[in-house]
Amino acid sequence: MSGYVLELKDVVKTFGGVTALNKVTFRLKKGEVHALMGENGAGKSTLIKTITGVHKPDSGEILYNGKKVEFHSSQDSAKIGIAAVYQHVTAFPTLSVTENIFMGQEIKKKAGFYDWKAMRRKAKELLAPLNDSIDVNIHMSALTVAEQQTVEIAKALSRNLQVLILDEPTASLTQHECEELYKTVGHLKEQGVSVIFISHRMEDMYRVASSVTVFRDARYIGTWDVDSITEKELINYMVGRELEQMYPERHARIGDIKLEVRRLTRMGRFKDVSFYVRSGEVVAFTGLVGAGRTEVFQSIFGVEPADEGEILLEGEKVSIRSPGEAFKLGIGLLPEDRQLQGLVYELPIYQNVSAATQDKFTSFGMMDVQKEKDVSAKLCSKIALKAESIQATPNSLSGGNQQKVVFAKMLNCDLKVLILDEPTKGVDVGAKYSIYEIVNQLAEQGYAIVFISSEMPEVLGMADRIYTMYNGRITGEVHIDDAGQELLLKMALNKKGESEE
Repeated sequence: MSGYVLELKDVVKTFGGVTALNKVTFRLKKGEVHALMGENGAGKSTLIKTITGVHKPDSGEILYNGKKVEFHSSQDSAKIGIAAVYQHVTAFPTLSVTENIFMGQEIKKKAGFYDWKAMRRKAKELLAPLNDSIDVNIHMSALTVAEQQTVEIAKALSRNLQVLILDEPTASLTQHECEELYKTVGHLKEQGVSVIFISHRMEDMYRVASSVTVFRDARYIGTWDVDSITEKELINYMVGRELEQMYPERHARIGDIKLEVRRLTRMGRFKDVSFYVRSGEVVAFTGLVGAGRTEVFQSIFGVEPADEGEILLEGEKVSIRSPGEAFKLGIGLLPEDRQLQGLVYELPIYQNVSAATQDKFTSFGMMDVQKEKDVSAKLCSKIALKAESIQATPNSLSGGNQQKVVFAKMLNCDLKVLILDEPTKGVDVGAKYSIYEIVNQLAEQGYAIVFISSEMPEVLGMADRIYTMYNGRITGEVHIDDAGQELLLKMALNKKGESEE
């Protein structure tokens, strides 16, 4: 026995002419929480699929408890206790919690009928140490993302779980839900379950992991004890170069007010929201998840128009009843969920870039496709998009490059105000830096920029001014020279803005 529950030795996996894993090594101890980090495209997803039997390696070895194993399907890995829970949970939404947990391994009575009473009892037992408030009878669609992840973990536990892979599990969670997940991971560790925790968030690694492995460009870079490596060193290993500072300097000239909002209200969502943004200025909105930031700016963008209040663009009052009207006036929104709202994954990159400006390339009812491609290619080059070609589809890109395509789409419009809703969500550290550089360049070109983020270090690194929100109201405003993380947190939790209804 080697002392490792799972080992990969010199594993190679290629797809056509692309090497996804290049002689990769990885070792996991029993009862260990091991962070796996790297930029998008580093090989982490391919590693997961190789460990779980989705992909078969071209060469190299996989050892499980010291013995060589070969997986021909995910069922093979599941049988010996390996399971993965993904960021986007792959559950059956119209089936109950109990049905999801026991799908394919139902408990039966002697007569062959399903023993639902026994399955519900067992489901409660599995969930009790993880989250005893989940009702085993309700549909999965009624649960939060965090609760659905917990059910998936309970399902894995029902199958003699030995190794659990968590793929970006905190990407869509609130801070409270992250805390609950950390507790669950701690409980699994106490039970002797080994956990591979994949995340772009440094906080996740420091909170749950004892070891960290870095991949870069499909290669194994190294493994360290979490306590023995600094955040700066880790970032350098991930990106292969030193980032002199996480937030690049900006030298924008702040001008006149471009966008002003006065006492904007949408019943049940937000109330009395007032603020302004000037040309060349980056104004951040932060607060706890659910504070109402996204709803305010979707309203300004015309997705759900407000019930009361005024919107002024360059001093002129405007009425915006749809996103199309917002674009025509010069307001663009980069949505929080690029998968659902920002991109059409079936279309090539160049058509995504031109999606909001088709009239630019149409003459007498005919589409000038070459012009469309030329303009898209120029914009993609401007933001340093990494793609095989502009005819590739967005699903072939990393998360950071997908986000760049949405930026290119916005730059293809004649905009004055850019609203960026969690622009670095789910993006690796190297791609984040690239996005920060784009934001700074746009500010220097005179755009008025709203930067919505839940990450306070990011807010402090990017903003000229900061507004905090709580429960649909603005609770504070501070210039960056006077701001600090502790002050922002106090402002974000300040409930003085609430009044009796």
